[in-house]
Amino acid sequence: MAKQSSINKNNYRRMLVAQKAARRAKLKSIIGNEKTSAPERMQATIKLAQMPRNSSKTRIRNRCEVTGRSRGYYRKLKLCRNQLRELASQGMIPGMTKSSW
Repeated sequence: MAKQSSINKNNYRRMLVAQKAARRAKLKSIIGNEKTSAPERMQATIKLAQMPRNSSKTRIRNRCEVTGRSRGYYRKLKLCRNQLRELASQGMIPGMTKSSW
């Protein structure tokens, strides 16, 4: 089980990304547009740099839905490898069985 503070921090990042996504996209489009003037682009770059770091989507960490573990994560199932194995052994995941011979 991951620390509760790590899970909460990641949830806070997800919330910030959702709140600030439109503003970040607007600033990035201004920066990326070659037709805007250089001072305007510089101003947009400064405003983007002043935004909270945690509002960037790359700061979000994929975590297991059950345990909060961040490593060995399967995107399709939103589970870590440990929970995937355990739930497959119990027959809780449709169409998946743990092989044994």
